Amino acid sequence: MEIAIIVICLLLSAFFSGMEIAYVSSNKVYLSIEKKQNNFNSKILLKLTEKPSQFITSMLIGNNVVLVIYGIYSGELLMTWIESFDFSFSPFASLLIQTILSTIIILMTAEFLPKVFFQIYANSFIKLFAAPAYLFYILFFWVTKFVLWISDFILKKFFKTEGDQIQDYFSKVELGNYINEQMNSVSDDEEIDSEIQMFQNALEFSESKARDIMTPRTEISAVDVLDPVNELRELFIKTGYSKILVYQNSIDDILGYVHSFELFKKPKTIKSVMIPIEFVPETILIKDLLDILTKKRKSVAVILDEYGGTSGIITVEDIIEENYDKPLLFLILDGVVDPHNLGACFRVADAMGVDALICPKDNAVGLNATVRKVACGGAESVPFVVVTNLARTIRYLKNSNVFVYGTDDDANKPLQKTNFKGSIAIVMGSEGKGMRRLTKELCDDIFSIPMLGQVESLNVSVASGICLYEINRQRKL
Repeated sequence: MEIAIIVICLLLSAFFSGMEIAYVSSNKVYLSIEKKQNNFNSKILLKLTEKPSQFITSMLIGNNVVLVIYGIYSGELLMTWIESFDFSFSPFASLLIQTILSTIIILMTAEFLPKVFFQIYANSFIKLFAAPAYLFYILFFWVTKFVLWISDFILKKFFKTEGDQIQDYFSKVELGNYINEQMNSVSDDEEIDSEIQMFQNALEFSESKARDIMTPRTEISAVDVLDPVNELRELFIKTGYSKILVYQNSIDDILGYVHSFELFKKPKTIKSVMIPIEFVPETILIKDLLDILTKKRKSVAVILDEYGGTSGIITVEDIIEENYDKPLLFLILDGVVDPHNLGACFRVADAMGVDALICPKDNAVGLNATVRKVACGGAESVPFVVVTNLARTIRYLKNSNVFVYGTDDDANKPLQKTNFKGSIAIVMGSEGKGMRRLTKELCDDIFSIPMLGQVESLNVSVASGICLYEINRQRKL
């Protein structure tokens, strides 16, 4: 009976420790997409991650409870086993032996090994064990609420902080990691939907060039291809980098790079684990470079100067960090047919920092000379995405954790009482008719613009300007 209790406690401790590290290590973009799948597991994940601090606290409380029970039973069992060999110990020696043996067992079986596996396969494990984790989340709900209340009180009272806060959008590192994961998982014969490809291209840079964000030549760490592997290993340790460039004779003749993981293969030469690298000119646009790296499954490129020498290097992470350091903002126009209105919307979108303007292909005006003239440069600076199926695009945005708001004169919630946090898409309806029924049904929330005069509605570009300004005001323009 005692052995069974100890084994159960070790398994539960491994579960609690593993789920704690799995959540911390999991990709939040992946979790957000999983939560949008509309199945039983997605609903459980939504509940668990709604308040991350409470979930992690419940795992910590559960771990402490089972460790206490484990300590009570394991200590007596270990001493009974040792005394069966006719050894006699003082009370202090007995306590010391119990502590050492119990600690070794718990560290190996319930701490170190589970955390290693749960960290490596964080996304899979947190999805697999979401249901049992939710049971313990409910079981310890009020205990965790009390513990968090005490911690928030101490933080606010003595350290003058805001206490526990939830991040409303993804960090650039998380989004970068997710994009890299998706790049690696796509097979050679798979094709990306053209509409999604257009949308993806709209999120990329328009005018930034490789030389603007590259790591300059003077800051590059590299080794000669003929150097011993030990020197490469020491350079990895010294710099802390995950990738080191490899050159022949000089830094102007780069052959490739080595990833730190390759050292686990115990290579005899640097050349045997060297990975080929891409070469691009300084003047290449970032969006074109990202397209090259994505198609060729590469993560590093060497930037060449006008004479063919090495000017610097750039990685996919550098591009992501530069492009996604804030919540996204999209303006969706549902059936706007007047070119003057579209041009004015472009002008407003540019002024308010919109990341992309999205319109349907049918029953809407396209990008023509009138639109460009009215936009006064906005049509050149704001990415314009024309989609064949607006409903599918809105679903894609929602699955990417973009909250979609619609505007309607009859909505009960006014603009100023709407909380605009995280990545947002604003849908504006056509002149006179407003949003179509399906578009309206797909919106996460609907709000209205308060009207104080006798006019019943606003021009779509004016309404867009009011909404976008309020969003930026709440984001502390």
